[in-house]
Amino acid sequence: MKTLRIKAIAFAIIFAGGFSAQLLAQETARDIIEKVYNRSEGDDMASNLTMTLINKSGSERVRKIKQFTKDFGDMEKSIMFFVAPADVKNTSFMNWTYDDASKSDDQWIYLPAIKKTKRISSDSKSDYFMGSDFTYDDLGDRKVDDDTHTILREETIDGVDYWVIQSTPKDEDYMYSKTITWIRKDNFIGFKKEFYDEDGELLKILRILKFEKISGFDVITNSEMENTQKNHKTKMVLSNVQINTGIPASKFSERMMMRGL
Repeated sequence: MKTLRIKAIAFAIIFAGGFSAQLLAQETARDIIEKVYNRSEGDDMASNLTMTLINKSGSERVRKIKQFTKDFGDMEKSIMFFVAPADVKNTSFMNWTYDDASKSDDQWIYLPAIKKTKRISSDSKSDYFMGSDFTYDDLGDRKVDDDTHTILREETIDGVDYWVIQSTPKDEDYMYSKTITWIRKDNFIGFKKEFYDEDGELLKILRILKFEKISGFDVITNSEMENTQKNHKTKMVLSNVQINTGIPASKFSERMMMRGL
């Protein structure tokens, strides 16, 4: 499972030589990314999430969220409920991710002001979620073969070895022209991911600031998405993480979105 669906991948060796060496590099990059995507965080997870939005003047808006994720084998479901402040309280968001490569994520948002659940259309996936620096697409689970992956190089940062991988979308109309991700070799956690806009300019940087061993799993508990073009940041901090508690399947439904916690 991937907490809050914040995914992305990466790393690098430059292969010199002919076609066979280039093909080997591409296959190796894909294998690494697949391991990142399949990194386990248990059968289910519940946690508290603090989302802090920071604008260019340094002003902060803090949002409190309760979220749940469950692995159903052939799909993964996640749901989050906003509990504070008052202007977003009772808003909820749900994401279903399918293992089937031909099926895109299904996403819904419940808006208490109009007492209506809205399905997120494919045309809206590039919209930003609740004023944050994450798009709806960022909160989903991108398929490994939606991109072509290339190893750029290897790096060692503060004594930790990383692969650096460039991922280029096969769909030319995708919102990002490419991403570059630094992946730890010891646990396949993406340490940093750069997002480039349609013009090839750096747009955003996702940084993993902390991960913890919880119930035997490496869980990302502190991350930050920075929009370098807008000088805006979104910080995400997890607390009270509980793994494999037996969250019921009924938790992940439109009815629960409207009902709330």
